[in-house]
Amino acid sequence: MPMPLRASAFNARKVTSMPHARQTRTARVPTPLANLAIAVTLGLGLAGCGGMPTNTSLYSVKQPVVERTNMTLDVTTTPAGLPISEQQRLNGWFETMDLRYGDRIAIENPGQNPAVTSAIRDLAARYGLMISETAPVTAGFLQPGQARVVITRSVASVPGCPDWSAKSDMNYNNGLSPNYGCATNSNMAAMIADPQDLIEGKKGASETVIATSNKAISTYREMAPTGAAGLMEAGAAGGGGGGGGGGGN
Repeated sequence: MPMPLRASAFNARKVTSMPHARQTRTARVPTPLANLAIAVTLGLGLAGCGGMPTNTSLYSVKQPVVERTNMTLDVTTTPAGLPISEQQRLNGWFETMDLRYGDRIAIENPGQNPAVTSAIRDLAARYGLMISETAPVTAGFLQPGQARVVITRSVASVPGCPDWSAKSDMNYNNGLSPNYGCATNSNMAAMIADPQDLIEGKKGASETVIATSNKAISTYREMAPTGAAGLMEAGAAGGGGGGGGGGGN
């Protein structure tokens, strides 16, 4: 009678131990090294897609940007215009600011004295610049008997150029590179003498514009072709002279 009891107990222990062994084998916890390997593999797979172009149009994203800067100088005025000392100070300021083509000069003259405007216009004319009709808004207040001279200078640049952020050769979107247009637009921004022309063109009389454009066209059309008179023949005298020179050396 005791033997069946031991056999049944042994069988019970055997049955209960087998599922426990199976669970131990299947429930494996990944080690930190395995997690690192998985992360590196996924990172390398996604790195090839980074920086893929998204601009599917024919226009470059990087465009020239024009920035304006206003520089001011307050001068003391008199009923006769500007004193000699103020004219010298204003002219020295013009030289220090290195006035050039593209700069705009405006006058804020609360007294509306035409002599003041005339004196400043004469000084600006020495640098080949004209006075603008409207002065931009600037900070600060003018004291009685003063006028403000404003120089507006514009600078053109292309922010974000060059842009080599695209690291992938894959282009599933058939898009343009982020660096597309950087060279052309940067050169244009650097070569334009008056950056304001990038915003709006020059304004003037239509007759003047047409005459200026037609002058070059007429010269091109009316000029005789260079080969109309035939080719010049080389003379024997020229060759002999060259040979004599060689013999003297």
